[in-house]
Amino acid sequence: MVSRVSTGFCFPFSSLKNERHGNHYLTGCDASILIDGSYSEKTVAPNLSLRGYDVIDDAKAAVDRLCPVVVSCADLIAIAARDAVFLSSGGRYEVQTGRRDGLISLAQNVSIPGPSASLSQAIPFFLKKGLTLIDMVVLLGAHSVGAVNCSFIKNRLYNFRNTGIPDQTMEPFLANELRLRCPSNTTVDSSVQLDQNPFPFLDNSYYMQILSNRGVLRIDQELAMHPLTRATVMSLARGFDFPTKFGAAMLKMGAIQVLTGTQGEIRTSCRATNRPPFT
Repeated sequence: MVSRVSTGFCFPFSSLKNERHGNHYLTGCDASILIDGSYSEKTVAPNLSLRGYDVIDDAKAAVDRLCPVVVSCADLIAIAARDAVFLSSGGRYEVQTGRRDGLISLAQNVSIPGPSASLSQAIPFFLKKGLTLIDMVVLLGAHSVGAVNCSFIKNRLYNFRNTGIPDQTMEPFLANELRLRCPSNTTVDSSVQLDQNPFPFLDNSYYMQILSNRGVLRIDQELAMHPLTRATVMSLARGFDFPTKFGAAMLKMGAIQVLTGTQGEIRTSCRATNRPPFT
């Protein structure tokens, strides 16, 4: 896994996104996002950009060779996210284990804000799961190693809220740069980095960028402007404790609605339940 993550920074973000979006904000920390199926959670728009499933498959195969049907896929997601954080220079935290895997993965159960969501749309999802606004601001720091497809930001670049003009809260030089990467008249859906820092580190540079009106996603820029979150953004941008706070927030999120004891199962394949069909 180390060699896979070290080849670039797309997988660390994928691991974090599996942890932060796909796995925990649906039915809980039960690896339901990993299950294949025509109507599984994988098929919902906010989850279509998730990657790294093959790395979880490889990890599952490796641990099962030594300890068959002992380590859950849900635990492997949490462990992979922790290692991705560490390999992105984001510090290290201890992962609690003992989760079991869920039996159901249904697209209709997915209710998470997508990349185009506003802050006001995202806040209720975090609060509903027992996370605070501070937790939300800290967890969105994962965008410092992320990328997004142009299709999710074109409205900010060309026709924000159907005004016919770009989003005026975006710093003009960044807007011009992004328009070069994301032309309005192309069918190719390229991707752009969420943090303009040339070094792929999970650090507080994300907060510095959004305080300078260089947030790529709408939610990123609103995070730096909203009265409920701006103070936290400023504190993280000026401080040196982001890695510690990020690890604590990941641990807190990792305890959301876990299955333990006789609940669920330990899958033999992360892509399917042991007792099909559950798609």
